[in-house]
Amino acid sequence: MLAQRRANKWADKEWKKGKLVTRYKCNPLGTASHAKGLVQEKLGIETKQPNSGIRKCVRVRLLKNGKKITAFVPRDGSLNYVNENDEVLISGFGRRGHAVGDIPGVRFKVVCVAGVSLWGLWTNKKQKPHA
Repeated sequence: MLAQRRANKWADKEWKKGKLVTRYKCNPLGTASHAKGLVQEKLGIETKQPNSGIRKCVRVRLLKNGKKITAFVPRDGSLNYVNENDEVLISGFGRRGHAVGDIPGVRFKVVCVAGVSLWGLWTNKKQKPHA
Protein backbone atom coordinates (compact mmCIF):
# COMPACT_ATOMS: atom_id res chain seq x y z
CA MET A 1 0.00 0.00 0.00
CA LEU A 2 2.85 2.38 0.83
CA ALA A 3 4.65 1.54 -2.40
CA GLN A 4 1.48 2.16 -4.38
CA ARG A 5 0.97 5.56 -2.76
CA ARG A 6 4.60 6.46 -3.46
CA ALA A 7 4.17 5.49 -7.12
CA ASN A 8 0.94 7.48 -7.47
CA LYS A 9 2.59 10.66 -6.17
CA TRP A 10 4.35 11.00 -9.53
CA ALA A 11 0.94 11.47 -11.20
CA ASP A 12 0.38 14.66 -9.17
CA LYS A 13 1.61 17.59 -11.32
CA GLU A 14 2.61 19.93 -8.48
CA TRP A 15 4.37 17.22 -6.45
CA LYS A 16 6.34 16.11 -9.50
CA LYS A 17 7.35 19.70 -10.34
CA GLY A 18 8.63 20.22 -6.82
CA LYS A 19 10.54 16.97 -6.75
CA LEU A 20 12.26 17.42 -10.12
CA VAL A 21 12.83 21.19 -9.52
CA THR A 22 11.71 21.90 -13.10
CA ARG A 23 10.05 25.19 -12.14
CA TYR A 24 13.52 26.68 -11.64
CA LYS A 25 15.17 24.95 -14.59
CA CYS A 26 12.50 26.14 -17.04
CA ASN A 27 12.05 29.63 -15.59
CA PRO A 28 14.14 32.29 -17.40
CA LEU A 29 14.47 34.18 -14.10
CA GLY A 30 15.81 31.11 -12.31
CA THR A 31 15.11 31.33 -8.59
CA ALA A 32 14.87 35.15 -8.60
CA SER A 33 11.63 37.11 -8.42
CA HIS A 34 12.83 39.99 -10.63
CA ALA A 35 15.44 40.43 -13.37
CA LYS A 36 16.94 43.25 -15.42
CA GLY A 37 17.09 43.24 -19.18
CA LEU A 38 17.42 45.37 -22.30
CA VAL A 39 14.42 46.11 -24.51
CA GLN A 40 14.96 44.63 -27.98
CA GLU A 41 11.68 45.71 -29.61
CA LYS A 42 8.14 46.87 -28.91
CA LEU A 43 5.29 44.72 -30.12
CA GLY A 44 1.54 44.33 -29.91
CA ILE A 45 0.07 40.92 -29.16
CA GLU A 46 -3.49 40.11 -30.20
CA THR A 47 -5.76 38.85 -27.47
CA LYS A 48 -7.40 35.45 -27.38
CA GLN A 49 -11.08 34.97 -28.17
CA PRO A 50 -13.68 36.18 -27.22
CA ASN A 51 -11.78 39.43 -26.50
CA SER A 52 -10.42 41.67 -29.20
CA GLY A 53 -7.60 44.16 -28.89
CA ILE A 54 -3.86 44.53 -28.97
CA ARG A 55 -1.92 44.24 -25.72
CA LYS A 56 1.28 46.29 -25.65
CA CYS A 57 4.37 44.19 -24.89
CA VAL A 58 8.15 44.35 -25.28
CA ARG A 59 10.79 41.75 -26.13
CA VAL A 60 13.49 41.80 -23.46
CA ARG A 61 16.94 40.17 -23.44
CA LEU A 62 17.87 39.33 -19.86
CA LEU A 63 21.27 40.50 -18.63
CA LYS A 64 21.86 37.54 -16.32
CA ASN A 65 21.62 34.76 -18.92
CA GLY A 66 20.91 36.31 -22.34
CA LYS A 67 17.49 34.66 -22.72
CA LYS A 68 14.81 36.55 -24.64
CA ILE A 69 11.35 36.87 -23.13
CA THR A 70 8.15 38.80 -23.79
CA ALA A 71 6.94 41.15 -21.04
CA PHE A 72 3.62 42.99 -20.75
CA VAL A 73 3.65 46.77 -20.22
CA PRO A 74 0.73 47.55 -17.85
CA ARG A 75 -1.54 50.61 -17.90
CA ASP A 76 -2.82 52.74 -20.75
CA GLY A 77 -0.07 54.72 -22.52
CA SER A 78 2.81 53.25 -20.52
CA LEU A 79 4.50 51.96 -23.67
CA ASN A 80 5.39 55.60 -24.47
CA TYR A 81 7.83 55.59 -21.52
CA VAL A 82 9.67 52.51 -22.79
CA ASN A 83 12.20 52.90 -25.62
CA GLU A 84 14.39 50.37 -27.36
CA ASN A 85 17.68 49.62 -25.57
CA ASP A 86 16.24 50.87 -22.25
CA GLU A 87 17.10 48.84 -19.17
CA VAL A 88 13.92 47.46 -17.62
CA LEU A 89 13.15 45.49 -14.48
CA ILE A 90 10.67 42.67 -14.99
CA SER A 91 8.79 40.44 -12.58
CA GLY A 92 6.33 37.56 -12.75
CA PHE A 93 2.81 38.25 -13.97
CA GLY A 94 0.76 36.05 -11.63
CA ARG A 95 -0.46 32.44 -11.99
CA ARG A 96 2.92 31.01 -10.94
CA GLY A 97 4.69 30.84 -14.29
CA HIS A 98 1.66 30.61 -16.59
CA ALA A 99 0.26 33.16 -19.02
CA VAL A 100 -2.39 35.46 -17.56
CA GLY A 101 -5.81 36.34 -18.92
CA ASP A 102 -6.18 36.86 -22.65
CA ILE A 103 -2.48 37.45 -23.44
CA PRO A 104 -1.06 34.22 -24.88
CA GLY A 105 2.50 33.28 -23.97
CA VAL A 106 3.28 36.34 -21.84
CA ARG A 107 4.44 35.41 -18.34
CA PHE A 108 6.19 38.60 -17.18
CA LYS A 109 5.46 42.32 -16.74
CA VAL A 110 7.57 45.48 -16.74
CA VAL A 111 8.00 47.12 -13.31
CA CYS A 112 10.75 49.75 -13.76
CA VAL A 113 12.24 51.59 -16.72
CA ALA A 114 15.79 53.00 -16.43
CA GLY A 115 15.68 52.58 -12.65
CA VAL A 116 12.40 54.52 -12.25
CA SER A 117 9.11 52.81 -11.44
CA LEU A 118 6.62 52.63 -14.29
CA TRP A 119 3.85 53.69 -11.91
CA GLY A 120 5.80 56.87 -10.99
CA LEU A 121 6.32 57.72 -14.66
CA TRP A 122 2.67 57.04 -15.48
CA THR A 123 1.37 59.29 -12.68
CA ASN A 124 3.89 62.05 -13.62
CA LYS A 125 5.44 61.96 -10.14
CA LYS A 126 8.86 60.95 -11.48
CA GLN A 127 10.86 61.60 -14.61
CA LYS A 128 13.00 59.27 -16.62
CA PRO A 129 16.72 60.18 -16.44
CA HIS A 130 18.19 61.47 -19.70
CA ALA A 131 21.30 59.66 -20.87
